[in-house]
Amino acid sequence: MPKNEPQPRKSTGIPRAPSHLDKIAQKEWRRATKELHPIGLLSNIDLTAFEAYCMTYSIWITAYENIQKHGVLIKAQSGFPMQSPYLQIANKAMIEMRKWLIEFGMTPSSRSRVTVDKGIKEKDPLIEFQKKGKKLEAVK
Repeated sequence: MPKNEPQPRKSTGIPRAPSHLDKIAQKEWRRATKELHPIGLLSNIDLTAFEAYCMTYSIWITAYENIQKHGVLIKAQSGFPMQSPYLQIANKAMIEMRKWLIEFGMTPSSRSRVTVDKGIKEKDPLIEFQKKGKKLEAVK
């Protein structure tokens, strides 16, 4: 991480889902916060962005449920088949949701680019080797 990167204040516990979120969004909030919060990927300043992710997730699920119920094609007033408007809603929500997933390191490729401060500083083998070399030089 960059030396001067701002460090947001971490929340003390897993944040509760905002009451204005619908049931689907609240369920996703509870599921994902249990994963993100313990590894330090959800600070207080991130909650609005995470809320937007959960709302987008809910839109995607709702649209998909309507596609399952009514089908990908529906009959237009003219009697001809047309694409369900829910398909466009689901596709747009999926695109938006993917952006939020990447922001929070919730995809395999984005997760590989996220660093997490585990609070445990592991010893760097190269630095340890160099320290031993300097000690040997000092003895000579």
